[in-house]
Amino acid sequence: MKPVIGVIGESEFSDPAHQSLAEDVGRLIARAGYVLVCGGLSGVMEAACRGAKAAGGETIGILPGTEAREANSFVDIAITTGMGQGRNVVIALTADVLIVIGGGFGTLAEIGHALRAGKPVIGLRTWDVSRAGRRAPITMVETPQQALDEVSRALAGRATR
Repeated sequence: MKPVIGVIGESEFSDPAHQSLAEDVGRLIARAGYVLVCGGLSGVMEAACRGAKAAGGETIGILPGTEAREANSFVDIAITTGMGQGRNVVIALTADVLIVIGGGFGTLAEIGHALRAGKPVIGLRTWDVSRAGRRAPITMVETPQQALDEVSRALAGRATR
C-alpha cells in the first residue's frame, strides 16, 4: 500500500502564507507517490488537496458530515462520517505521518490523537506544545521540502500500514 500522509490545519487562514505552504506540501506529497488525507473541507485542507491534484496525486477527505458533496473540489475520495469534530480521530489514525500547518484548537486535538497513537507529527508554523517544561514530540520545520524530508525519514524508520 502507498503511505498515507495527513495534512491538518486551519479551515480559515490565520496567515496568508499558510495557503501557499499547504499547496506546496500537497504537491510534494503527490510527487513522492504518497496519498494525502485531510478533513476534506476548506483552508489548509483545500490548499493541500489542490497542490496534490496539480501534481497528479490522490486525495482523501474525511468529512465531519454526512454529505460527500461538502468536500472541496480537489478531494478524490470523500468519506462521510457524521461525526463532526470526532472525525479528527479518524484522520489522525488513518495517516502514517501527519504534517500540521497553522491550526486552531481542532488541529491541536488532532495533534494529540496522533501523538497518543504513536504517529510522527511534523509541524510547519503550528502549535509549540509543552507541559511542565516537557515538549511534545513534534518535529518542527521551516519549509514544505523539510516537511517532506521528515516524512521520508519517519517512513523509513517504521513499517507503514
